[in-house]
Amino acid sequence: MSEEQITKVGVGVMILKDGKVLLGKRRNSHGAGEYAFTGGHLEYMESFEDCAKRETREECGIEIKNIRFNCVSNVTSHKPKHYVHIGLVADWESGEPTVLEPEKRESWGWYDMSNLPEPLFDFCVLEFEAYNNGNRYFDGK
Repeated sequence: MSEEQITKVGVGVMILKDGKVLLGKRRNSHGAGEYAFTGGHLEYMESFEDCAKRETREECGIEIKNIRFNCVSNVTSHKPKHYVHIGLVADWESGEPTVLEPEKRESWGWYDMSNLPEPLFDFCVLEFEAYNNGNRYFDGK
């Protein structure tokens, strides 16, 4: 079994502040040039909440609170990569988003939920669908 044949667990965090959502433009990975939430790979023995807080601090330097479940997705659209994606929602607590990993992100910004930038990263499309329509389960997207 190759490295690419190992299913990975990713955690994405939809962060809300004053009716807006935090999105960053991706760079140097699948979805380059697309807008996405903070997030990353779940580490061994890490809770979903701890992963969300860690990845958010590492990527943009802000603190979050009130972390809650949004959706789970079995994502196979980036073959040969295969992800189980845990979508979470959180509220902004403190700090200003800053590009702390310039090799992975071009920018961060707060966007009105009714006027989102395009293109959106496909994991985020699923998360917005879950958030807006209540569909919490996606299998084989």
